[in-house]
Amino acid sequence: MIKKILFINFGGIGDEILFLPSILSVKKQFPDSEITLALEERSKQVVGLTNVINKTLFANIKNKSKILELCKLLFKVWLGKYDMVVSSGSNKCISIFLFMTFIKKRYGYDTGFLSRLLLTKAVGLNKNQYAVNMYHDLVTPITDIKTELPEIICERKPVRENTILVHPGVSKVSIEKGMIKTISPKEWAKVIEGLYNSGRKVLLTGGPDDRDCIDGIVKEVSPEKFENLYGTTKNLKDLAELITSAEKFLCSDSAPLHIAVGLGVKTYVIFGPTDDKKLIPQNEKVIPIKANCDCLLWPCLWEKRQTTCEKLDCLKIPTEKIVKTILS
Repeated sequence: MIKKILFINFGGIGDEILFLPSILSVKKQFPDSEITLALEERSKQVVGLTNVINKTLFANIKNKSKILELCKLLFKVWLGKYDMVVSSGSNKCISIFLFMTFIKKRYGYDTGFLSRLLLTKAVGLNKNQYAVNMYHDLVTPITDIKTELPEIICERKPVRENTILVHPGVSKVSIEKGMIKTISPKEWAKVIEGLYNSGRKVLLTGGPDDRDCIDGIVKEVSPEKFENLYGTTKNLKDLAELITSAEKFLCSDSAPLHIAVGLGVKTYVIFGPTDDKKLIPQNEKVIPIKANCDCLLWPCLWEKRQTTCEKLDCLKIPTEKIVKTILS
């Protein structure tokens, strides 16, 4: 009998949200089970967006003491006495780690002979699809239930008529690593001006990582043309509730995008060097906004580059195109 299930997924908040449908499907298959998620501490707020995760284990694998962190995690897993473990990740060492947990049922990606030998089922890794589906492939040997999108749990606010909520930021980690994934604050300011001039009520929000971006926008736009809600959301759950209050949501390729998708709010996303087909579902509620880019490497992040190029032709999107797409 499956009573205790461990999921392992290391990454940013966006990755954790994209991983949620896999957890949800298994929970629906085993409704009385206890779910534990092992993740990086920087992404712990994802737990506030769902009601299916009972416990968390943390391992900060990005720091210098990665091996020590994994050893600590392994010890915690032994104490947990789990019946099943599901882990994402394409590192060939993952199957060894899962084998060392001594958990009877072990599921991960097929990374070669060793994974097929050590795992209960090694699942083929198909990166050329929406990331939710890529993660969900891991649980197909466990359940026939398919959860198509994240299911975000929060209090839904009354929708404010004619409003567009703008979240321009991306994580500070991506910026520090040289991954430029959105337009500049000056370009965002022009978009806000365009939406205001078209008769829309513009709301501006952002998280702690977005201070510089928000400050840059505020310097460029007259305060009467938008409502500055920066600092009014204290966590991801607050942000989710705010998103439900808007008719439309405009954002960058970042975690708030995946929250909006899970809430079913009409969402418009600025895409640059990343592949929209892998990051959003193909439906009428999520609209990518992209440049007419003839770069032969596009989309380049992360398959072809780990940082973006200096030209950034993929982010030269005319303001008029962004505004027209949102208003159409």
